[in-house]
Amino acid sequence: MKETILSDLLLQRLERPQEGVALGAGQSMNRQIYEMIRQAILGGALPAGSKLPASRLLAQEVGISRNTVLYAYEQLLAEGYVTASVGSGTFVSHTTPDHSVQSPGDGKTGITPGPISSTQSRHTLSRRGQHLVSHAVASDKQWGAFVPGVPDVSLFPHAVWARLLNKHWRSPKPEMLTYSHTGHAQLRRVLAEHLRLVRSVNCDPDQIVVTTGIHQGIDLILRLLGDAGDSAWMEDPGYWGARGLLKSSGIEPVPIPLDAEGIAPDAETLQNPPRFIFVTPSHQYPLGTVMSLARRRMLLEYARQRSVWIIEDDYDSEFRFEGRPLASLQGLDSHERVIYVGTFSKTLFPGLRMGFMVLPKPLAGHFVTGLSELYREGQLIQQAVLADFIEEGHYATHIRRIRKRYGSRQGLLRGAIARHFGADWPTSTQEAGLHLVMHLPPGSDDLGISMAARTQGLVARPLSRYYASETAEGRGLLLGYACVPEEAIAPSFRKLAEVIEPALEHMARMQATPRQDTSWISREAWSGA
Repeated sequence: MKETILSDLLLQRLERPQEGVALGAGQSMNRQIYEMIRQAILGGALPAGSKLPASRLLAQEVGISRNTVLYAYEQLLAEGYVTASVGSGTFVSHTTPDHSVQSPGDGKTGITPGPISSTQSRHTLSRRGQHLVSHAVASDKQWGAFVPGVPDVSLFPHAVWARLLNKHWRSPKPEMLTYSHTGHAQLRRVLAEHLRLVRSVNCDPDQIVVTTGIHQGIDLILRLLGDAGDSAWMEDPGYWGARGLLKSSGIEPVPIPLDAEGIAPDAETLQNPPRFIFVTPSHQYPLGTVMSLARRRMLLEYARQRSVWIIEDDYDSEFRFEGRPLASLQGLDSHERVIYVGTFSKTLFPGLRMGFMVLPKPLAGHFVTGLSELYREGQLIQQAVLADFIEEGHYATHIRRIRKRYGSRQGLLRGAIARHFGADWPTSTQEAGLHLVMHLPPGSDDLGISMAARTQGLVARPLSRYYASETAEGRGLLLGYACVPEEAIAPSFRKLAEVIEPALEHMARMQATPRQDTSWISREAWSGA
């Protein structure tokens, strides 16, 4: 009964917003719903402990899309206004301030306490911290259908790794259990050889710095080579993690659109050289474009002339399902302007937290010092195990085995998309990587679809969140297939299709556009993406 009363109250607010919160002009419907519920909570109309109506019921009664309600609930959950429990429902959080509480003396003076300013609160984040937290994109779900960028860790040869680990733990030398300054010498040696053979990277062991992942490597590059106020070109759409690191370092990311050849700065942009250019040339993230040789040479010459640092993120180039992996951009660099960063998170397992940088020779010593000074590295035992794993041939064997499995899984996912949406439905076309992009019509609510998919236990990251601007037209879903068993791909996508189809049908009705019309994205626009 109590839930019904609260539902009626909430519906009244939604139907007559002029009695509650004043809405901003041009605000999306899902944002309006969020603001109304938030104001009802803050105003005390929905006290702590109140159960919110089910999203499906609320959507039916108000006459809006369920995805719109799900967006509001998800945003309220993320900001702490509500709590949710599977099978129980969504409740107003008990951490919401009680507005009836007044500070001492208020009763005598009749003064209503105002909000605490940011300068008064001891727990307020810095502006940089607030921006980082409020724009966070990292997911709390890192396994299952269709989490992108995560390998199938169940295929990792655990027994081989355990044998090598036991060998090093039987009688470790003291220097293997203390801080690391330069990284394990054997690992840097075998890694330099591997990169020369497989990725055409020009380096010797002294140019390699071992890190705890690509994020740490990029962070160190920005700290040692950049200053607040510098700028960095970024592919748009591009990797959200790099964008967050740039902004946290006080470096302004400049979004640069893509074409069929890769990052494509226009003539005006070229007149304002940045400090950094961040690119994923072998398999653009997230669209999958391969940067052309002409574009690579243009970037290298531009970097030489303008003293720009190119950061080459080679995050999953090992996984090409047709032909050999493409050569690195660094291998073409004869003027030492490229810093190559890589990781073992995709090829082995993310929990290993092992990455590396290949630096120009004049920088290598400075970066060793900077890494030790800022992070006090260690994990030499793990590095020694990885060195043996590579040198004994287990790494190459593992890559060959999982490359075949991932290629099969990508084919199964493409087949599932074709069965539900037609063989001509546009997807990213490169036969590589750990994910593909299923493109959606302009105006699609890919964020709402993503949130609705989460209620079904599925992860489908919205392509729109990878663009620098919230008004970018690109819409789609990033679907990871690497960590989804073959037998689970078809039934998992069937569940996802049951979320996507009504959302697209609703949009088509709103726009009076035939559901079957897929001409909204030209082959030229997404070919090679």
